[in-house]
Amino acid sequence: MQIKIAENAGFCYGVMRAIKMADDAIGRFHKICSLGPIIHNPQVVEDYEKKGLVVIDNLDKADAPVLIRSHGVPPEIYDKIKRKKIEYIDATCPFVKEAQDYVKEMHNDGYTVVIFGDKNHPEVKAHLGYADYNAHIVNTPKEAELIKSEKIGVISQTTQSVERFAEVVAELSKNAKQMKIYNTICDATEKRQKSAKQLAKESDIMIVIGGKNSANTRKLYEICKNYSKKAYHIETEKEIEINWFEGVEKVGITAGASTPSYVIERVYRFIKKIDEKTIS
Repeated sequence: MQIKIAENAGFCYGVMRAIKMADDAIGRFHKICSLGPIIHNPQVVEDYEKKGLVVIDNLDKADAPVLIRSHGVPPEIYDKIKRKKIEYIDATCPFVKEAQDYVKEMHNDGYTVVIFGDKNHPEVKAHLGYADYNAHIVNTPKEAELIKSEKIGVISQTTQSVERFAEVVAELSKNAKQMKIYNTICDATEKRQKSAKQLAKESDIMIVIGGKNSANTRKLYEICKNYSKKAYHIETEKEIEINWFEGVEKVGITAGASTPSYVIERVYRFIKKIDEKTIS
């Protein structure tokens, strides 16, 4: 079998930055609290719990400096941190920060703010706060059809599909006289999706590695399902089944933005062993 890893796969800049900031903070304080999982990867979260990072879901539970993860938080969280005089490390991805600024700007300028993304994703929940919780969240062009306003301002969750964002914008433009459009899908996401799509077209099977709770990994999986004969979303090599590779000549591997390189390497080596028939 030919096994190929997508050109753009694994940790993005925002995740690498958050991980480095967490490492530095643990080195200084020995224990820190993360407001929600540091990234959407159970293996990494487990590793960091052993190092001294405790995941909390409420600031009232903080008994050490608090790490704000790459997804960002709404403004009231910063207010509460200051009121409680909690030391904090802000690891919000700069691309997410930029999107937050756009939401605030458009809301203040009187635009009907539309956020393209998953309403349950922490990044989208944070964005909503910068519009004083007065914004529409849409995930499909059909949902966008229902929004009618003189002035519409739109941003995207940073890990969404570029193609789907364009479809949503096209639908919104039918019902607005004036629009502001900020393509806040980060460059790394776009590159990762393009390289996954290209590799899927060339492969008999695609293995997509990343947390089951990772939105960007699920997007990669959707793309790969559309362009490859078979596609599987796994978190580690332990989920791989040997019979997936019967009659397969070309294997493609990609990974979400929260997937560390050592997990990708383990998957690659496991599939290599299947090819060499050395799995016991």
